[in-house]
Amino acid sequence: MFNILICDDDRDIVNALKIYLKNDDYQIYEAYTGKEALDLIEKNEIHCVLMDIMMPLMDGITATSKIREISNTPIILLTAKSEDYDKVLGLEIGADDYITKPFNPLEVKARVKSQLRRYAKLGGMKKEESSILSIGGIEIDDDQKKVIVDGEEVSLTPSEFNILKFLMINKDKVYSSAQIYENVWNESSYGAENTVAVHIRHLREKIEVNPADPRYLKVVWGLGYKFEGGRRND
Repeated sequence: MFNILICDDDRDIVNALKIYLKNDDYQIYEAYTGKEALDLIEKNEIHCVLMDIMMPLMDGITATSKIREISNTPIILLTAKSEDYDKVLGLEIGADDYITKPFNPLEVKARVKSQLRRYAKLGGMKKEESSILSIGGIEIDDDQKKVIVDGEEVSLTPSEFNILKFLMINKDKVYSSAQIYENVWNESSYGAENTVAVHIRHLREKIEVNPADPRYLKVVWGLGYKFEGGRRND
């Protein structure tokens, strides 16, 4: 059973989301402020968070930032169409996805399932393969879900981990934003190119010595992104 935390100051929205998810094997936790959400995550094992942006006491952006200090659980932002800036900001600080109000029940269910699937498997390397993948100065341990860059462990969100792993496994191959999204999120990429770009930028800030002149995550203009291994330990 997965534990889902729904956080929104509008109780009608919380109840609606509970109805959307009630037929699945989920334990639902409820919060109505970012602070309540943070408290629940500190005390319980939460596998996915549905987080509203505009809330009293502690808004969703602040809560997302604080959650990322203690947990890598997937976070899906609940946003209004007018909150485009907040969507991007949320992705920048560690949110994994967003759903725009008013909600489509099928989309809510699909996105939650997608995040849970990726969180449980983190890309799903085959069991018979080594859990360690090392290229250049970057090493990822799929069993322990760790990333080491030049001997130092870095903290990645599940989405960042999956993107890095996908591109490392397919070293030197160029993938468009749409292809990355479809392979990592396992769903249609329609309208998701900006989501990938934000995650790539954030990932570069964590693994590159100079994000403006990346050694590993390269852009191929007009085509997409690829992972290059550098010249050592390849």
